[in-house]
Amino acid sequence: MLAIVSGILLVMAKRKNPAAVALPRRRMTKMTAEQRSEVARQGAAGRNTKLTPEQRSEIARKAGLAGGRGRKKAE
Repeated sequence: MLAIVSGILLVMAKRKNPAAVALPRRRMTKMTAEQRSEVARQGAAGRNTKLTPEQRSEIARKAGLAGGRGRKKAE
C-alpha cells in the first residue's frame, strides 16, 4: 500500500490478522489423516499444473536421490 504525504512517498506495511493466519492450522488439527492427505494431494496437483516438465523432472530426481532419508525403517 502506498501513500503520498507532503510529496513524500510512504510505503505502508500491510499487517496480517493473526486470527486469520491461525485459522487454517486450526482446521487442519480437526481433520483426519485421510482428509489432510487429500488436501495435500490437491495442493500438489495444483502446483504441478504450473510447473514445466523440466521442473517436475528435477523435483522427482531430487526426491529419488533423497530416498528414505529421515524416515525410520520398520524392523
